[in-house]
Amino acid sequence: MFAAAAAGCGPSADLSVAPGPPGTDVLHRGNHSEPNTLDPHRSEGVPSSNIQRDLFEGLVGNAPDGSLIPGAAESWEVSEDGLSYRFTLREDGRWSNGDPVTAEDFVFSLRRAADPATLSNYSQILAPIENAMAVISGDLPPTALGVAATDSGELVIRLGAPTPYFLELLTHSMTYPVHPPSVKTHGQGFARVGRLVSNGPFVLKEWVVQSHLQLVRNPYHRDHDDIAIREVFFYPIENPGTELKRFRAGELHWTDALPHQQLDWIRTHLPDDLQISPYLGTYYFGFNTERGPFAGQTGLRLALSMAIDREIITHQVTGGGELPAYGWVPPIPGYTPQRPDWADWPVEQRLAEARRLYEAAGFGPDRPFEVEIYYNTSDNHKRIALAVAAMWKQQLGVRTRLINQEFKVFLDTRRRKQATQVFRAAWIGDFRDAYTFAEINATTHGMNDTGYANPDYDALLERSMHERDPARRQALLEEAERILLADHPLMPIYFYVTRRVVKPWVRGWEPNLLDFHSSRYFVIEDH
Repeated sequence: MFAAAAAGCGPSADLSVAPGPPGTDVLHRGNHSEPNTLDPHRSEGVPSSNIQRDLFEGLVGNAPDGSLIPGAAESWEVSEDGLSYRFTLREDGRWSNGDPVTAEDFVFSLRRAADPATLSNYSQILAPIENAMAVISGDLPPTALGVAATDSGELVIRLGAPTPYFLELLTHSMTYPVHPPSVKTHGQGFARVGRLVSNGPFVLKEWVVQSHLQLVRNPYHRDHDDIAIREVFFYPIENPGTELKRFRAGELHWTDALPHQQLDWIRTHLPDDLQISPYLGTYYFGFNTERGPFAGQTGLRLALSMAIDREIITHQVTGGGELPAYGWVPPIPGYTPQRPDWADWPVEQRLAEARRLYEAAGFGPDRPFEVEIYYNTSDNHKRIALAVAAMWKQQLGVRTRLINQEFKVFLDTRRRKQATQVFRAAWIGDFRDAYTFAEINATTHGMNDTGYANPDYDALLERSMHERDPARRQALLEEAERILLADHPLMPIYFYVTRRVVKPWVRGWEPNLLDFHSSRYFVIEDH
């Protein structure tokens, strides 16, 4: 699908760069897994987002600490009723082939993102925009989306209801611009090497599948002369043990993750490199509620969840400071995370109730439940899946088979819901608001891989989107989370922290809740 050594980012792009001091202008980043695509409106997963953050620039950007800053728009104004946003684009905004970045480009791109023909699984993130849901469902044409370019070249976005987190939403890849002539010429193949025209600080030079992606500075970006990094290499290394070895060998400036079992060694031998910080994410196992054996089996799902000792998993299996998770939404300022009553019961009381529910579902010593857990390739995921399977076996007598798949295959298996029974998953918040976790469990959401459907839950989410009072809005989202936990289509395990090692001579590293780290902000010091 991708050329192994093709170069270029557009018909007229010049990717030649002046050489910099040896070893001080090339950044090497571990990036977990192979991106499924670099099309910002069709991609999924953190690995794609990490790369796209270097390739594209939305209307709003993020500073190194994660705070919001102007991006492709130099400024914006919000109407008094909170329903209209007017963005003034930068006059020096350029695509990587030299074309100006215009308001019309953003109109084209937002319409494309909402168009059901694009086949995006993330399109519902645009729901606050006027008519977005009707466009996404196919009831209205993309031209009905509440976006327009003014005669003076400004971009106006109209909302269906006031949305407190709307500016944060504009840092998501679904709102990134794509180059209209490239899309019209190449269709969905526009995001490949030799075709991709982007507007961010870097451009795509090379993509060698299962080896690396190489980016170089965009010669037309306004900050080109102020960016210290000349080239960036992203490596899809799914095994964190292998990634750590490459880091120690000097092949990486930082890792995406760390092997759980070596954290104590790292704390002792690499204390200056270790970076652990809070992260807006939940690690969980999903139940396929559309097909047997979990369709209509709330009690069985609860029994399996209650049999898990999350404290043992976070203290002995992961051991990196993760918080045991009994609720779905991680700690977010202004929101009260929910947790079921049984989370605070003594262990024996909880296990007794798990066994009662298990037997009520028709299983026991004479008829053990048999189940499959799917997970994507990673020693860390395997260790957690093994721990879960052992706890189910010990406490309930469940027989579990583990099935490992490469990440792209795994995502496809989850989405089709044909084979999966239980699957490993994680959700990383797209913005600092509880809605980013609540929305993926809505019946029609493209990332609802459990198949969960509850009209009461959907109604609460819909009401929260139109509620202007912050306290009442949070109360609606908290009630929705309580319904979700009672139905239990998913089994939360822990709330994330980021754990990686970073070379001490990489300057510009700042931990932030969203774990956004754009290569443009880094400087590699002589060492």
